[in-house]
Amino acid sequence: MFRILGIVVVVLIVGVLGFAATRPDSFRVQRTATIKAPPEKVFALINDLKGWKTWSPYENKDPAMKRTLSGAPTGKGAIYEWEGNKDVGKGRMEIADTTPPSKVVIKLDFIEPFQAHNTAEFSLSGKGETTDVTWAIYGPSPFVTKVLSVFLDMDKMIGHDFEAGLANLKAIAEG
Repeated sequence: MFRILGIVVVVLIVGVLGFAATRPDSFRVQRTATIKAPPEKVFALINDLKGWKTWSPYENKDPAMKRTLSGAPTGKGAIYEWEGNKDVGKGRMEIADTTPPSKVVIKLDFIEPFQAHNTAEFSLSGKGETTDVTWAIYGPSPFVTKVLSVFLDMDKMIGHDFEAGLANLKAIAEG
């Protein structure tokens, strides 16, 4: 009986690992919102990391989170480091490139609870009196991430936060 159970467990583990190996080598999660404000106004809120406290959904997950700002005051070279509870972990982001008022690219390094090196990108497209803002994150999917993706849906986990952040950004830009 135990032998059969052991064989079943091994077959399940091998199956999960085999399926994980077929998963993509990279990931991308993105959400878009339309904001009734000019691109310049929305761009300024994203390009200034000091202002993220007002709209980022991650700021509310740990009110005691330690934040360190360094580098350039805004735009390329601006750095934001954080260390917080299990919900926010520890990491660093640096604005790697900006194209006013249409794009902000951020190098995003997670240190805890897991290491990951990704890119976050905000693309803004003005349409009359509104701006379409797309918030995306993308990067490599190492094998461990592929295994986790069998059980966890990254799009739903991160996408919900992006939707909340874009809603906050909309409220501030339109307010």
